[in-house]
Amino acid sequence: MSPTDSALLTRGPLPEDHRGLSVVTLGVAAGPAIRGRENGIATAIVVDDVHYLVDFGLGCTRAAHEANLRGRSLRAAFITHLHSDHVAELPAYLLWNWGTQVDGFTRPVDLVGPGTDPALDGLALAGTAGLIDGVLDAYSYDIHIRVGDEGRPVLRDLIHVREMMTPSPGSAEIFPVYEDDRVRVTATLVEHPPVFPAVAFRFDTEHGSVTLSGDTTECESLAVLARDTDVLVHEAVNLAFYRGRGFPDAFVRHQEISHATPEGAGRIATQAGARALILSHLAGPAEPSYWAEAASATYSGPVETAWSGAVHRVTRS
Repeated sequence: MSPTDSALLTRGPLPEDHRGLSVVTLGVAAGPAIRGRENGIATAIVVDDVHYLVDFGLGCTRAAHEANLRGRSLRAAFITHLHSDHVAELPAYLLWNWGTQVDGFTRPVDLVGPGTDPALDGLALAGTAGLIDGVLDAYSYDIHIRVGDEGRPVLRDLIHVREMMTPSPGSAEIFPVYEDDRVRVTATLVEHPPVFPAVAFRFDTEHGSVTLSGDTTECESLAVLARDTDVLVHEAVNLAFYRGRGFPDAFVRHQEISHATPEGAGRIATQAGARALILSHLAGPAEPSYWAEAASATYSGPVETAWSGAVHRVTRS
């Protein structure tokens, strides 16, 4: 991954007077381990002068700031699933982007995410609501002090958690999760075993559409959700790296059944009729050219390999 301008992707930050639709890949790394220089997975959808965040991987707080995305313009945030590499920096993001008149959000923000697997009833496992409750409890001292000392609004009053009512496992249903005057967001279940629920999101705006796969193997429901999308942002894994390198069998098996190869991402883009494919959340080191070349074997449209901080301006053809 090279931080240089390319056919689809350019460097930020976004201008203060941004208009139209842009995708900013704030972070593109996979997994909870620190691998290389890339930030953990996080993506911003920017519509005119507001933005939406999907996932909160390691480094997203600084990456959003460097992209000129301030908390004051955040409308809503979304979580694809509750693996730690997708939510680990959520506490830092909220605490660094809350309640200041200059940069932070001072009005309610929706946070849309999954609940827990109904099959796990009886275990003390937190969904999105429990995650936020835990964060607010853990940082209650800091929050309390800043509310009184700095005149900030109460953080708990600003975060409106909405746990998605997802269909049963195996469903290919497309279901609405959020709508305002700028976007309509729909979702579908994707296949990321043993995690359930794990979802992909689609953002439809007057300027175009963007679909984000989340973590998934090749998945029919994702192709349906992404039908005729302007941009499909899809994860990818380099399986050759993990095979025969001494990784535990269970870890290799997880990569094989829970993630898509770049060729698989290309097949989904082809099936969906996506107008462009951006590969992100890349697992396993490889030469930058590997990802796009592999996807281009199964998809004839434009393909790019994302890097942390890359910007794609979405235009309809």
